[in-house]
Amino acid sequence: MSIWNTVKDIDFTKELDLSASRSSGPGGQNVNKVSTKMTLRFDVAQSELLPEEAKEMLLQKWANKLTTEGVLILQSQVKRTQLQNKTVVIDKFYALLEKAFQERKPRKVSRPSKAAVEKRLEEKKRISEKKKWRSQI
Repeated sequence: MSIWNTVKDIDFTKELDLSASRSSGPGGQNVNKVSTKMTLRFDVAQSELLPEEAKEMLLQKWANKLTTEGVLILQSQVKRTQLQNKTVVIDKFYALLEKAFQERKPRKVSRPSKAAVEKRLEEKKRISEKKKWRSQI
C-alpha cells in the first residue's frame, strides 16, 4: 500500500497556517485597501498528522520549495477575494502533496527502429554533402 493512500484522507486544516496580506493582483480600486493575497505555511518537520516516512519523503522531494526550517510556503493572489484565494492556495497544497506521493512509472528501455536509424544516417549524409559542396567553391 502506498503512502498516498494513508495521507490522502488526512485533514490538514489544523496544521495549515493561513495569513492575508495586500495583493498586487486583480482587485481594481480595492487592491490598495483590502488584504486579498493568501499565504499558506505548512511545517513539514513539526507535523503531527504525517507519518515519519511521509515526512522524510516530503523533506526530500520538496527540498527546493522549503525554507531552512522545513516550512512550505505557498501564495495565491490571482483572485479578487480572500476566500477565493484561500481555496486556490489550499487546492495548490493538496495538488503538491498528491504529486509528491505519486509513484513514477519505470521507463521501458527501447531502441530506435531500423527505418528510423536509416533515415537519420541518410539525413547526416545529405547534410555532409551539402557542406562539402560549400567548401569547394
